[in-house]
Amino acid sequence: MVDRSDDASCLLGLEGLAVERVVRTDAGVKIVQLVTDEQDAARCPACSAVSTSGKEWVLTRPKDLPCGGEFAALQWRKRRWRCRTEDCDRQTFTEQLAQVPAGMRTTTRLRTALAVAVQDGRDQSEVAAAHRVSWPTVQRAVVAHGAVELTEPEPTRVLGLDETRFGRPRWRPDGHHDDGRIRWQRTDPWETGFVDITGDQALLGQVDGRTSAAVAAWLASRTEEFRAGIEVVVIDPHAGYAAAVRATLPAARVAVDHFHLIMLGNRAVTAVRQRVTRDLLGRRGQKIDPTWANRRLLLRGHERLSERALARMWNGCIDNDPSGQILTAWIAKEELRALCATATRGGHRHEIRDRLWAFYQWCADAQIPELTTLAETIETWWPAVEVFLTTGLTNARTEGTNRLIKQVKRAACGFRNRENYRRRVRLHCTRRTRRLSARKPTVPA
Repeated sequence: MVDRSDDASCLLGLEGLAVERVVRTDAGVKIVQLVTDEQDAARCPACSAVSTSGKEWVLTRPKDLPCGGEFAALQWRKRRWRCRTEDCDRQTFTEQLAQVPAGMRTTTRLRTALAVAVQDGRDQSEVAAAHRVSWPTVQRAVVAHGAVELTEPEPTRVLGLDETRFGRPRWRPDGHHDDGRIRWQRTDPWETGFVDITGDQALLGQVDGRTSAAVAAWLASRTEEFRAGIEVVVIDPHAGYAAAVRATLPAARVAVDHFHLIMLGNRAVTAVRQRVTRDLLGRRGQKIDPTWANRRLLLRGHERLSERALARMWNGCIDNDPSGQILTAWIAKEELRALCATATRGGHRHEIRDRLWAFYQWCADAQIPELTTLAETIETWWPAVEVFLTTGLTNARTEGTNRLIKQVKRAACGFRNRENYRRRVRLHCTRRTRRLSARKPTVPA
């Protein structure tokens, strides 16, 4: 063993190793020759006894992070020791350190940097090329990092559910017709994500599909403490999600946020506009039609319309729709938005009651099929809507997590392996690992 604390060893920064010399070959490759500078490196990994009986010298070439702005070839000359403990089954062993474990061809800090770079959203092939290692080396680093960081979800008070696509829709054969032709069925590869809405965990996990059985199975596999701690589950108007929550979490309340409710109102306005246009003109809307030209204004909130834009939209509906159904549908949508806006003012029950009555009354008096369907949908989901109005809990964080998931899929140019997909997504979306990567900058791009 040697005892060195020279500047070159400090600059390299590999704990337990000292720089003996640095040479540059004729080809311009910088070679850093290392020696052991750690007494515990000669400790037997089986019995923990320090050996003093050397057998031979071994030369290893571990890969490391760039030093001084360029990559260097490391050469560590270490000893193979004999274990003289009588009860130990280990006869020989080589020196090993925390930064360069036995049998590893990369340093610990390099593997950590590879995993954190992928965790930050970079493509694994790009990271491998930047560090001059292979794709499997990066993958092994990511798997090891995920095994440490991705722990079992902790109990949370508010849980969010939403779906994202794993890949493109595909057509698969599903039997044959009576005449011998192949019957094809479209399959959509969906993934359901579980998000901590009010805590610090963010994405808790994912499961195949967006069915009631898939959600119930994931919740059933969690601990009793986890299920008991959930007070509210925020979802979009999805009957399968609601059924799974009621069956698995009977004490939890279901909330539907305003984003999906207003989206239903906008769809009703669009459906009315398209139907009225076909009835009046016998065709689809075109650019020359004022109702088609104002289609975006009809989907915008009245407070976001300038006086000129509001007059253009209002007069266009009156002049080109003798039935008045388009303007009636727009007013119904605004009544629904006014109902949802009560959540921002504290969700007082008397205000909710008044706005709900105004919305139902308007839809009933209009006698428009699309508005009747919209009112019936709100009535069906009213208990969940009321939870949102009184608590103000939304799926905004869940939608933000979906955006991060899409970033990972775009960076990776798609996934084939679901296990790798979920690991990458959770590493990128979990708040604890994202804060870790922000504190520890990774390698240069």
